[in-house]
Amino acid sequence: MAASIALAGARVFTGAEILDDQAVLVADGRIAELRPRAALPDGMPVEDLGGGILAPGFLDAQVNGGGGVLFNETPTADGAAGVAAAHRRFGTTGCLPTFITDRPERQALAVAAVRDAIAQGRPGVLGIHIEGPHLSVARKGAHDPGLIRPMAEADLVALLSTGLDTVLVTVAAETVTPEQIRRLTAGGVVVSIGHSDAPYAAVMAAAEAGARCVTHLFNAMSQLGHRAPGVVGAALDHGGLWAGIIADGVHVDAVALRVALRAKRGPGRLLLVSDAMPPAGAPGDTFTLSGRRVTRRGGALTFDDGTLAGADLTMDAALRFAVGMLDQPLEEALRMASLYPAEMLRLAGRGRIAAGQAADLVLLGDDLACRRTWIGGAEAP
Repeated sequence: MAASIALAGARVFTGAEILDDQAVLVADGRIAELRPRAALPDGMPVEDLGGGILAPGFLDAQVNGGGGVLFNETPTADGAAGVAAAHRRFGTTGCLPTFITDRPERQALAVAAVRDAIAQGRPGVLGIHIEGPHLSVARKGAHDPGLIRPMAEADLVALLSTGLDTVLVTVAAETVTPEQIRRLTAGGVVVSIGHSDAPYAAVMAAAEAGARCVTHLFNAMSQLGHRAPGVVGAALDHGGLWAGIIADGVHVDAVALRVALRAKRGPGRLLLVSDAMPPAGAPGDTFTLSGRRVTRRGGALTFDDGTLAGADLTMDAALRFAVGMLDQPLEEALRMASLYPAEMLRLAGRGRIAAGQAADLVLLGDDLACRRTWIGGAEAP
C-alpha cells in the first residue's frame, strides 16, 4: 500500500525495541512500513512530531467509565463511545467498555450498545467486557450481591450470541463449570477468572478448560497462602493465564506487584488495566454505582463503607507507575499497556508498529504523559 504520510521526529517503540531516526509511514488507516527518516521518498509528506516516543496505542481491557460517563448507567452507543473518547486523551486507542453485574435485560442493552458503536465506526470501541454476574458473593467487591448468581444455560447462550468479535467475560471459578468455560471459549469468548474465592485447583481446572486471564490480580480473590495458593497462586503459576493489574498504588501495594512480576510464569503476562470509573479524566468527586454513592478521596474511589469501587486511573498514569514504582523497563511497561492486552484478547493487527498493523498510535512526552493519539491513522481529538 502506498504511504500517504510519514510521522517522524520521535523515537519509535515497535513493540519490541525503541529505535531512533525512524519514520512511521501510514496509509489507509494502517502502518505501511517503518524506515529510516533519511530514506524517505522525495516529496512524501512528513509530519515532524518534535520529540517524544511514538508507541502503539494503549489497549484497556477493563474500563467502566471516564469523563463523567459510567457505562452501566449509560448502556448506549453514545455511552460506549463516550468512555472511549474520555480515555483517548490519555493514550488509550482501543478499549472494552466494561459492564458490571446487573440484570439480564440491562446487560443485553450494553451488548447492543457496543455492537451499535462498532457498526457506526465509533473510534476506540473494540468489544465488551462483561464482569459478572456469575461471581462469588464472598468476593463481591463493588458488585451488588443481590444480582450475583450461577451461570444458567440462557446466560451462556446470550454470551455466545452477542454478534461481537471481542467479548471478555469475568466469572468466578466456583460459579461457572469447566464445561461452561469450554463452551464459551470454543465460541470465541475470552474467559477471565475474577471475584472468586476458589481454591488453586479449581482455577487451574478453569484454565485447562480454556480460561485465559485473571481479572485485577490480588483484588477480590483468594490470596496466595503458604498452604492455600488460591486464585493469586494459580494466576502466577499457570503459564497460560494472563492477568490484569490496577497499577495505582491503591488497589495493590507496589511491593506485591513487583513480586508478582518476578514470579509470573509465561507465556502469559501481567498487563495494565485502568478499571476506571467516571471521575477518571473528569472533575467531580462523587457518582452513583448500583444505587450507592462513591466518593473520590486521595486517588481512591470508595463506597461509604470504605469498599473500593473501581479506580481513578488512566493508562498513561498506570504506565508511569509501572516504570517508576514497579521497576519495569520502559519497553516492558509499554508492552504491558499495548502488546500484552492485544495478545491476551487475540486482537490481530494491534499492539505493534509494523507493516499491516492498525495505525493506532500514541505520542508520549519525556514525562510519559500522552501528547497525541491516532486511531486508524486519524488524529483523535
